[in-house]
Amino acid sequence: MRLSRFHLSTARETPADAEIVSHQLMLRTGMIRKLAAGIYTWSPLGLRVLRRVENIVREEMNAAGAIEVLMPSIQPQELWEETGRWAKFGGQLLKIRDRKEAGYCYGPTHEEVITDFARHELKSYKQLPVNFYQIQTKFRDEIRPRFGVMRAREFLMKDAYSFHLTDEDLAREYENMKAAYIRIFTRLGLEFRAVQADSGAIGGDASQEFHVLAESGEDGLAFSTGSDYAANVETAQAAAPGPRPAASEAMRKVDTPTQKTCEDVAKLLGIALERTVKSVAVMTDGGFVLALVRGDHSVNEIKLGKLPGMADYRAASEAEIQAHLGSEPGFLGPVGPKQAIRVIADREVAALADFVVGANERGFHLAGVNWGRDLPEPETVADIRSVVAGDRAADGGEIRLARGIEVGHVFQLGRKYAEAMGATVLDEQGKSQVMSMGCYGIGVSRIVAAAIEQNHDERGICWPEPMAPWQVAICLINPKNDAGVIEAAESLMADLHKAGVDCVLDDRGLRPGPMFADIELIGIPHRVVVSERGLAAGTFEYRARRADAAEQLDRAALLAKLGA
Repeated sequence: MRLSRFHLSTARETPADAEIVSHQLMLRTGMIRKLAAGIYTWSPLGLRVLRRVENIVREEMNAAGAIEVLMPSIQPQELWEETGRWAKFGGQLLKIRDRKEAGYCYGPTHEEVITDFARHELKSYKQLPVNFYQIQTKFRDEIRPRFGVMRAREFLMKDAYSFHLTDEDLAREYENMKAAYIRIFTRLGLEFRAVQADSGAIGGDASQEFHVLAESGEDGLAFSTGSDYAANVETAQAAAPGPRPAASEAMRKVDTPTQKTCEDVAKLLGIALERTVKSVAVMTDGGFVLALVRGDHSVNEIKLGKLPGMADYRAASEAEIQAHLGSEPGFLGPVGPKQAIRVIADREVAALADFVVGANERGFHLAGVNWGRDLPEPETVADIRSVVAGDRAADGGEIRLARGIEVGHVFQLGRKYAEAMGATVLDEQGKSQVMSMGCYGIGVSRIVAAAIEQNHDERGICWPEPMAPWQVAICLINPKNDAGVIEAAESLMADLHKAGVDCVLDDRGLRPGPMFADIELIGIPHRVVVSERGLAAGTFEYRARRADAAEQLDRAALLAKLGA
């Protein structure tokens, strides 16, 4: 490949509307160009990187026994109505109508389509298990698309769906896919973690996310120093607290005239923040609920929402709080409510003695509060808080926090979709059985951005070698002055190609400064300079993208360095 015959359009200035590094560098290198909000054209340079990711994903999916298909991106409304998601999926579902006014959507995911395919194609247990996958464009109508392809509306995804007769077989394939994902992200040269996760809108019985670690990541991750335990902070758990100590104080009302936060109350009373309790008032279909966490903790909305009767809860209004507790926010507590309420206590709160809560009276709190004496034992005790760095992990280690970019997700869907759509097969006894399903996704285009977030410096992108558009750039210095420079460069390129090393010849005729800046900006892992002076000395100038300085190598040493 010669750069003089390739479309390469780089820029020195950072685009004003690009907020994160990957978006900035993908625009500066010319990898993508914006067509509309959250919709991008991939340039020849960007497409080379995208295809490298796609090829590794495809190779590992094939090696894991999955079978490639290609499903339509436009999906009929009636399929989504069968599962109830036409109404439930929300505003991200782009709905369209054809000339006959029939309803369709641009597929954000393909559970309905693959289940329809399976119910027509799979008839017997003898055809199971089977895992179908595709690499296909998806569309989700994000309210605020941002960060370039990191959170685009249109994106490239690998989605796979497996079908099984038994849950045990589903669990086996789930592990098979997790292992395949580990191989994929390892081959791509990324630093990543597999974490326990919430199943979200897809649903299902078990799920795990794969995150590329990066400071700019939107997701908080928690992991233990004592084992390989890792989880999204939405679901991460610390070790359970020890037994509750005995009460040693009498309950008493204390003046807190302007102190509405646990921090301010603890400071006024001269006690540790851990001895205060935060009361969060919410409403559910079943009525008023007071969720309690320690003053140094915060309520985890995902965990709280998963408890029985807590789906779709919302914050209580001031009028509702006044009606049930007789107070205003800032002085709320579970002792002596005006009306019967449901109390949900975090495990840490349930293990407290002599704690401080709001008195349900403006300007006052209660100190020395104890369960079973001053108020009934909580109706529900559960883990409803978010973990914090330094928490004790269940394995004895310490909880640490990191940031991550989600690039893959595996689900055990169970029979949710197959049941709704009547996807059955005959078992060994000839009886009809609803199939069990798994779902396995990888954000192919998002991986490209995530890799840049993890691999860049002040000069540009530092691609992991398996993802780079080319492994080697051969740069010519003043080729017009010496025909031997072109001849030596072309000979070197031929030898590298013969050895399976993908390289590009920069023959655009640029001065060394701008030429080297371009090669560093687009992140090519290895740069070789061919010059008249070097040829006279019998050497080539070699520099690795992450190296601080160049080396002078003879031809044999250079080829060995480049694996040729």
